[in-house]
Amino acid sequence: MPYPYKILILDDDKLVTTSLKSLLLIEEFNDVVFFNSPKEAIKYLQNNKRDVIISDFMMDEMNGIEFLSEAKKLQKNASMILLTGYADKENAIKAINEVGLYKYIEKPWDNDELIINIKNAYERANLIDNLEDKNRQLEEYSKHLEDLVSKKTADLSEMNEHLSAIITNCADGIIVSSKEQQILNVNPAAESFFGLSQKILKQKKVQDLFISENADWNLIFNSEEDEILRDIYIQNEVNGNKIPVEISCSYIPPKDENHTTKYVFIIRDINAQKEMERLRDDFIATLTHDLRTPSLAAIQTLEYFLNGKLGSLNEKQYMFLSNLKKSNEDMLGLVNTLLEVYKYESGKLTLIKTAFDFKLLVDECVEQVLPLADKKHLTIKKLYSEIKNCEIFADRNELRRVIVNLLGNAVKYTQENGEIEVKADIDNNDLRFSVKDNGEGIYKKDIPKLFKRFSQGTQEKRSISTGLGLYLSKQIIDAHNGKIWLESDKGKGSEFFFLLLDVTVNKEDTKLWKA
Repeated sequence: MPYPYKILILDDDKLVTTSLKSLLLIEEFNDVVFFNSPKEAIKYLQNNKRDVIISDFMMDEMNGIEFLSEAKKLQKNASMILLTGYADKENAIKAINEVGLYKYIEKPWDNDELIINIKNAYERANLIDNLEDKNRQLEEYSKHLEDLVSKKTADLSEMNEHLSAIITNCADGIIVSSKEQQILNVNPAAESFFGLSQKILKQKKVQDLFISENADWNLIFNSEEDEILRDIYIQNEVNGNKIPVEISCSYIPPKDENHTTKYVFIIRDINAQKEMERLRDDFIATLTHDLRTPSLAAIQTLEYFLNGKLGSLNEKQYMFLSNLKKSNEDMLGLVNTLLEVYKYESGKLTLIKTAFDFKLLVDECVEQVLPLADKKHLTIKKLYSEIKNCEIFADRNELRRVIVNLLGNAVKYTQENGEIEVKADIDNNDLRFSVKDNGEGIYKKDIPKLFKRFSQGTQEKRSISTGLGLYLSKQIIDAHNGKIWLESDKGKGSEFFFLLLDVTVNKEDTKLWKA
């Protein structure tokens, strides 16, 4: 039977809209309009009602959050769904509160799940429309209150039953708590998560129910801001299973002096999501591992050609084969980086620490990037001097990877004839290293994104890199129990730092390294 849903779908990729059109026709969704331009979609929404609006996130004219914000002004009751990639997940979560987003769906999506979400979104929009209709009716009934009291009571009771049914049958666990962490109410899903009855749960405090090293419960219960808590686990008391969950915490202010402050916790089981992430990472690790051998073989074969071992080459042949070798070396570098990221994330990489002269390591790294700097006429200023018998205890090869990456980024993003400063100092056996450039700089709001996996530049400018260099650097410094950070602002250049605590070997000779 055809569905009466009014749906609008926006994606600037025509292949995506064509694919969705075929899927929805099969499912008998007949009243669906498709757009590849956000501006055309907004123009359509000015005069046409839609129950469900679905938008891609990354588009040229405007991103999905901006489009849904405009759509919300035109169709406030429509349910908004955002299609987003993994790297934009946090933006989608933020948009749930800022835009009133109903849901975000990560690409690639499951067709059955997409259909279910569309149906649920329609039910939500339909419920809101019904509620508004009820409110309008109540305003009319208030003029004849005495005659309509019984009817209004029945309508309110029906709505409460409907809301109660939604909470009761919700797949996510729901806990309502007081400011003092006293549990006031839970739904059946929460009872199932913990393996405890509502009666027993009400005897516990909220923080006693969850396993977390990062959650500051005192801060949460003294805040009026909505929070999303991650890296949280639940221990099921029946089967002993440890369940990874994601928690959305919302503050409910008291209506008046007779009511108390409450907090609502929405608990979502992300065990399936964690397993999918693990399978994905294992697949990437296997794939990249298998790519190393043919890449090395291709590089070796091309080396034979370039060395003249397989015959002489003319200038044009030599140029093409050199470019081909460079491409294979770049691919091998990417493969190796992906493998290193996987090893750090899976805990399979062990640091090999030795005592070595840190200054000599920095000198080697500077020499490695110097040819690239010379091509752009950059000056690399080394703000450290000879320090005798000053060694640190760390993994030399892994720190080399971090330093070369920071220097390479500085060379890449510094304009021609610019200057790069390399600094290091030791204070109380702690080592601090930094690379400063006088490039364009980075907006402060974009700084937290740079150390995340597959982060590619900022909202204003996308990089052509893999987005793994700084992420891997952070993994390496974290493995040394250190800290890596960036200080920058647009137009003022950037300075990357890392700090390693108590790493010097010769502790009687700790002094500032300076020019």
